[in-house]
Amino acid sequence: MSILVLAFLTAWQGGGALEALAKKEAPSLGALYQDLHRSPEISYQESATAKRIASELRGAGFTVAENCGKFPDSTPPREGHGVVGVLRNGAGSTILVRTDLDALPVEEKTGLPYASRARAKNDSGEEVGAMHACGHDMHMSVFVGTARVLAASRDRWHGTLVFVGQPAEERAPGGAEALLRDGLYTKYPKPDACFALHCNLGLEAGKMGIVPGYALANADTVDITVRGRGGHGSRPEATKDPIVLAAQIVVSLQTLVSREVPPGSRRS
Repeated sequence: MSILVLAFLTAWQGGGALEALAKKEAPSLGALYQDLHRSPEISYQESATAKRIASELRGAGFTVAENCGKFPDSTPPREGHGVVGVLRNGAGSTILVRTDLDALPVEEKTGLPYASRARAKNDSGEEVGAMHACGHDMHMSVFVGTARVLAASRDRWHGTLVFVGQPAEERAPGGAEALLRDGLYTKYPKPDACFALHCNLGLEAGKMGIVPGYALANADTVDITVRGRGGHGSRPEATKDPIVLAAQIVVSLQTLVSREVPPGSRRS
């Protein structure tokens, strides 16, 4: 993790001192990662996770706001579990660093000594497993490590840091929109640049991948109501079969994305 923390700092001089700071933090960041991994909370329920991240930011010297994010139209009602930490260090640019907080409703079967055994209830009231199966535990650990190293090296930079813990990244309506609706860019310093990362199994440990343009995919949901008209089996031409129509819609929409829109286009 110390290498990933240093990825934010590679453009600076004095890398040896910064590397020493990062290596000093590595053992406690590893412990933090395991704690977060064994105690996941699914989207909209990240209260304990948010408190942990807020505590870590305060320990690094940030001024922290909790319970950030508004979901005014959600059913059932949602609480905002966003975290915003600000560290001011004189005149200069404002840089935002972001992590996600939530886990997935997945039962862990890795057998790791720090594997999650957490259970949660989804929106339907069903009991489900909970697991950081998408790397958000690593994201938070790197986020905290970056905050610590930057706070400890304030003699090397000037400006303002805004560290944001985003809830509900895995769901729609998501936490990013909720934070913006709650005044992320008006209540707190508006950033000149934003940084975030996502782990990738395609990269070797200790390496970082950067590409121009869009790097990762996103998903959205659309509800379509297909209405049909019944009839007698002897006159199928007089009916409107919603099952056949729905199947045709699925194939057509998938083909539209996979055959008509360039993979790198934001329209996909």
